[in-house]
Amino acid sequence: MHLHNMNALDKAEAAASRVGDPEKQGATAVSQFGFHVPTYCGRIPMQNTWHTDWLEFFVRDKLQPQISLIEREYGDREVTELWPRLQRRLPELFRGVSVRPALLHGDLWSGNAAETDQGPVLFDPACFYGDAEFDLAYATMYGRFGKDFFHAYCARMPRQDDLKDRQDIYLLYNNINHWNHFGTKYRDSSLTLMRSLLKDV
Repeated sequence: MHLHNMNALDKAEAAASRVGDPEKQGATAVSQFGFHVPTYCGRIPMQNTWHTDWLEFFVRDKLQPQISLIEREYGDREVTELWPRLQRRLPELFRGVSVRPALLHGDLWSGNAAETDQGPVLFDPACFYGDAEFDLAYATMYGRFGKDFFHAYCARMPRQDDLKDRQDIYLLYNNINHWNHFGTKYRDSSLTLMRSLLKDV
């Protein structure tokens, strides 16, 4: 699923250097981050406005709306204090990282995946085009996927360096989303991730 659009992007780039109509050569691809319709992660609607910059899309359409819900519903002073500091730190976490749009499940945990005789099946998607590492971060939570899954995945799609902090920012989104859905039992894990991401600042 993650490779499909990246392969289409590669074909589109190759077709652009040849004479002829790229559409006729089958090289169609999504070159931005977002989705053509709003989607839901649980009961919370997600705007998926198209952006050319991954981090801008992730902050504006994913993290900021979740943080705003926490501030509105809980008035949490520590989140209000930490969030602007974390926003300033985020560009450092993506410096030198190349992110190409991949079609994401958006809520990929073991309860949303299964296998039939015909192959793998995914349930309850919250799709958008984004960083493939976003789905991988989710896959480390809640009844994790096994080591064989990650080994096979990385054999086809190697991971980039310095993944830990980027993985934590994606896990923060998941924890904040759970806080908004299920209440303050996710407050401590959310704040721990925020503090950890700011530890060197």
